[in-house]
Amino acid sequence: MTSEHVPATPHLTTPTVLVTLVGPDQPGVSTRLFSTASAFDVEVIDVEQLVVRGRLMLSTLLSEPEDSAALEDDLRRFAEPLGFEITVERGVGDNRPRRVGRAQVIVLGSPLRPAAMSALTAAIKALGGNIDRITRMARYPVTAIRLEVSGADPDALQFDLARVGHEQGVDVAVQENGIGRHAQRLVVMDVDSTLIQGEVIEMLAEHAGCADEVAEVTERAMRGELDFAASLHERVARLEGVPAGALDAVYERISYTPGARTLVRTLKRLGYRFALVSGGFTQIIERIADDLGIDYYAANELEISDGVLTGKVVGDVVDRAGKAAALRRFAAEAGIAERNTVAIGDGANDLDMLAAAGLGIAFNAKPVVRDQAQTSVNVPYLDTVVFLMGITREEVEAADAADPA
Repeated sequence: MTSEHVPATPHLTTPTVLVTLVGPDQPGVSTRLFSTASAFDVEVIDVEQLVVRGRLMLSTLLSEPEDSAALEDDLRRFAEPLGFEITVERGVGDNRPRRVGRAQVIVLGSPLRPAAMSALTAAIKALGGNIDRITRMARYPVTAIRLEVSGADPDALQFDLARVGHEQGVDVAVQENGIGRHAQRLVVMDVDSTLIQGEVIEMLAEHAGCADEVAEVTERAMRGELDFAASLHERVARLEGVPAGALDAVYERISYTPGARTLVRTLKRLGYRFALVSGGFTQIIERIADDLGIDYYAANELEISDGVLTGKVVGDVVDRAGKAAALRRFAAEAGIAERNTVAIGDGANDLDMLAAAGLGIAFNAKPVVRDQAQTSVNVPYLDTVVFLMGITREEVEAADAADPA
C-alpha cells in the first residue's frame, strides 16, 4: 500500500511580506499584482480580496524575497498610477494557522444598526475571539452578515451573542466550523404558523362556529400553559359534525409563509431532505408535502365517519415528545446524523424537536420558545434560514435564474 504524500507545513519563523492595495475597483489589478511579484523568488501564502461600493481591498501574504526593497518599488510603480494606496509590511510567522475554536456567526437585521454590530463584536472580543473575516450574505429581505470567528468557544459564543442580539433587536446564529457543516442535512419543519400562515384547526373551527374558543385554547397551548395532547382533544371535539369537505376548503385557503417555497427549492437543489412534523392533521399535511416535494411527514389524523368529522383523533397524538421522536426517526430513515438536522418551529410543543436537532431555529416564536432555542429568526421571511446555513442571496438568485422551473 502506498502512503499519501502530505506537504510539509511552512516553518512558522519564515520571513513574510504582507502587501495591501486599496483603491478603485477595476479589471486586472490582481493580475498586475501577481505578475509583478512573479519576477521575484517568492511563494504566495495567503490572498484575500473585498470590494465594497466600488472600492477594492486586496491583500496577499508572500514569503520575503532577497530584495524586498526592489519588490516594493516595483509594486508601487504599477499601483500608484492606478490610484491605489499600497502598504508593504514585513514580519515573521504571519503564515501560522488560524487559532482553534472556529465558528461562523450569522447576524440578521431589519434594519441592522451600527450599535448592534458594535455590541456583538465587543462580546466576541470579550470571549477571546478574533474576527478573521466579515462578508455580507444578503441585503434583502433582511441584511445578513457573516463573521468568521476564531479563538472563542462556539457554545459560549452562542449563549452570549443570543443575549446581546435580543437586546439589540437582531437575530444571531452560531455554528461551529468544520467539515460537518457541509454534510447533507435533514430540515424538519413545524407547519402551522411556521411553514404556513395561521392555524389549520382555527380555519376548521370557523366551519363549526367556534373559532374564537378554539383560537384561545391554541394560544394557551403554544405558550406552554396547557398540555398539547389535552388541548388538541378539546379543540377537535368542537369540530364534531363539520363536513369532511371543509378540509378541502381549508387547504385551498392556505397561504405559505413568505420565502417558504424558496427555502425548500434552494435546499433541495443541494440534496437536503425535508420533513414536516405537525400537531395538525394528515388530511392537510400530506397535500402540502406533495405540493412542495417533502420527503417525510408526521401529523395527527382526524376521524371521519359518514362524510363528517367525529370530533376525535385516530391513533397517538403527535405532541411535543412525538415531534422529537419523528425527527429522530426521519433522520435514521434518511441515513443522516442527528447533528446534521435542522428543526424550525414556533410553539412550546416544538421545544423538544428544536433541542434534538443539530440546529434548532425558533421562527417568530413565543418568548418561552425563543428563549430556549439555539437561535431565533424574528422576521417574517422563512428563506432567511438559508443565510444561517452559509448560502448567500446572490447564490439563491443565480440558481433560480439557471433553473427557473
